Amino acid sequence: MLWTLLALRQIAQRTISTASRRQLENKVPEKQKIFQEDNGIPVYLKGGEADALLYRATMILTVGGTAYAIYQLAMASFPKKQD
Repeated sequence: MLWTLLALRQIAQRTISTASRRQLENKVPEKQKIFQEDNGIPVYLKGGEADALLYRATMILTVGGTAYAIYQLAMASFPKKQD
């Protein structure tokens, strides 16, 4: 049993270490061209629809959180009357 486990471990290590690595395409030059274009779009929106969606969600959460904080401060400023 022990020999089987040791052999399995050795095979697994050899397979992982000798596997050919997948070459990824370098997309940095393409991204640099997109982000360096002077087209009037802010840099935080140049990534596309995903960036626009994240920006809108952040603004909604910020405005909503600020309104909620102001509401809670107002409620804390005027304590309830005790009968």
